[in-house]
Amino acid sequence: MAPNQARSERDAVATPREVAVFLKQSPHSLAQDRYRGTGPKFIKHGRRVLYRWSDVHAYLDANTVQRTDDARSLR
Repeated sequence: MAPNQARSERDAVATPREVAVFLKQSPHSLAQDRYRGTGPKFIKHGRRVLYRWSDVHAYLDANTVQRTDDARSLR
């Protein structure tokens, strides 16, 4: 992978609707996660909300467990 391509993928952003579809949840649930501070990191630009795909994937990695009693941090 070329350095420019890696950077563009890391910096790619998505709308809340795109992220909600990817996470298989409703945009409303994603908004509640933003309010509670339990979802992926997001960017606030004026009234607009955007997500970096790298932050969405980091959120999934941070919340991946093997057992139901595994400790995890909600970010």
